Amino acid sequence: MVDLFSNYADTKDNVKQVKLFTGNGVVNIINDDKVTFTLNGRDEILKAFSGSMEEYKSVFHMSGQQTVEFVDATHANGIAYNFVVLVKDENGKSVTSQEGVRYEDKYEKVNGHWLIAERNSHFNWHLVN
Repeated sequence: MVDLFSNYADTKDNVKQVKLFTGNGVVNIINDDKVTFTLNGRDEILKAFSGSMEEYKSVFHMSGQQTVEFVDATHANGIAYNFVVLVKDENGKSVTSQEGVRYEDKYEKVNGHWLIAERNSHFNWHLVN
């Protein structure tokens, strides 16, 4: 699931990306161990994801270690790591930023498909070149 999320992020296919969430899915954006903002439901998640990627000409996610712990037949918890590179133009120059992100997820099996019910996106560090 994390790989699909990253693949869709890199191609800016936010419609497919958002379908990985339950209809009432929640995304918490966390910086410095504090929730910066919360997105509720697919429509809000789609609007935020699409808007945040508009300024970047290139997006690259490298998915790393992922663990999943099954709670029962329809619920699981997971942790996944991503190295994210974002490239945009500023005053005719390419500016690259790099981020280390840890996703803490709650998954739910809906109609035979595992979806993200809640994602806590921890932005652990950020560098700009």
